[in-house]
Amino acid sequence: MASVYQRALGRDFSLLQPELQQYFSLAPGAENDDGATVGGAGSGTFDVAGCPIPSLRPFLRLTSSDNALFPEYQHNVPFSIENRASLNANGQPQLAAVRTLHFENRTRIMEDQTSWDDDLGKAVGALGRSGRLLTDVTCSVGADGRMRIISRRSRLAAGRRSVRLPLLFEAAAFTEQWWDEAERRFRIRTKVIQRQFGTVLEYDGSFAYSYSFSP
Repeated sequence: MASVYQRALGRDFSLLQPELQQYFSLAPGAENDDGATVGGAGSGTFDVAGCPIPSLRPFLRLTSSDNALFPEYQHNVPFSIENRASLNANGQPQLAAVRTLHFENRTRIMEDQTSWDDDLGKAVGALGRSGRLLTDVTCSVGADGRMRIISRRSRLAAGRRSVRLPLLFEAAAFTEQWWDEAERRFRIRTKVIQRQFGTVLEYDGSFAYSYSFSP
């Protein structure tokens, strides 16, 4: 089965850097010769991570209990990431990511899940442990083979339906990930930008990554 990101990019998936193709091809049913399912985990350091606007940090603290966003802002933040592929309730591929950030005085967890929606013909992201905050996910390939991911059109899940958030509360997330050949590590840069306030959350750093197998 193709991964959610292979579905999202289609033929353009082959334009990604080879290391990114391996990273984003994690899919349910991916197996080695022993019949084990592939997962991925890594660790590294964010050069900067958090909310750069002090007045907004109390609002982001409200979302931290759901492992969504976080209010801290710090340089040189150690972190780890774990990816796991599975099928959603409709039998479509999805990829769950759990990032654990170790700030000086607090450890924060940020969870998201990206699923393929066959009815919409696109990928949909769900933020937080509850997955109630939904966004439409658009993927593209940069000229140098980088992965670019944009999440827009936020809405709140309410049972089987979803309600579009007012423009005042909407924000767009812009992520760029690439393989740094000189450092032999992945690099990632994400900014969450809100129309009225600008950048409300960001993280930028590098990490080593490896694949694991489980029954």
